[in-house]
Amino acid sequence: MIERIKRSVEYIRGQTNLEPELGLVLGTGLNALAERAEDAVIIPYHDIPGFGVSTAPSHKGRLVIGKIGDKKVVIMQGRLHYYEGFSMQEITYPIRVLKALGINTLILTNAAGSLNPYMLPGELVVLKDHINFMGNNPLIGANNERLGERFVSMHNTYDAELRAQLQQIADKHSFSLSEGVYIAVNGPSFETSAECLMMRNWGADVVGMSTVPEVIVGIHSGLRIIALSAVTNLSNIFHGEAHTQEEIRHHAAGNEHKLESIIKEINLNTYKRR
Repeated sequence: MIERIKRSVEYIRGQTNLEPELGLVLGTGLNALAERAEDAVIIPYHDIPGFGVSTAPSHKGRLVIGKIGDKKVVIMQGRLHYYEGFSMQEITYPIRVLKALGINTLILTNAAGSLNPYMLPGELVVLKDHINFMGNNPLIGANNERLGERFVSMHNTYDAELRAQLQQIADKHSFSLSEGVYIAVNGPSFETSAECLMMRNWGADVVGMSTVPEVIVGIHSGLRIIALSAVTNLSNIFHGEAHTQEEIRHHAAGNEHKLESIIKEINLNTYKRR
């Protein structure tokens, strides 16, 4: 793993001199935010040694390195998913590479269905906790202490200080930003009504098919983490219509300007988890 990461990093650094401080993973419907990066270098995943290539709709599969405001960012324009047939280690490998590139903070985004009637399509939800219902964990297997400790603590997983900053940014720009619990499922089939009711009774507010494995590896790597869900639909607890990818992408895309404000104004101090 260490040598594989080195090869990936060497290739990326051969394409740009920019040293990113902030990593950003863009979920379904949010890829266009990467187009706002200035002085950007764009590297397709298939050119990077060790990277997998996303097959999910609207995930462009490119690494974008540039600036948003005064932030030097490395952006994953699309992610890999467990339902695509990748292993947990493969879908989280890019997070290892972002860490090795020098970032200290990681912002993850996703499109999610709402299990909470007060979290409506078109809104952003900042995650305060999660439930891993994927039946797997990316840290299973041999552990390399150079990458992180064996039994990593998940205390303050979604950094409380950064979440408070996000609320201040949302207030300044007059958009709502609820806090909620995300539950991750395998997909790719959407959840049944019975499953949604079960997850709601467990305390979950939004449901999706990604993010949690990346968060676990980010914490294992010593990164500060925040994550945001773009609510794309109410779960079928509340209605009987089938969801569509077009509906999901439409509601997610409306959040790009909010995310841009967050990236420009978040204060990345020198604190690191380790």
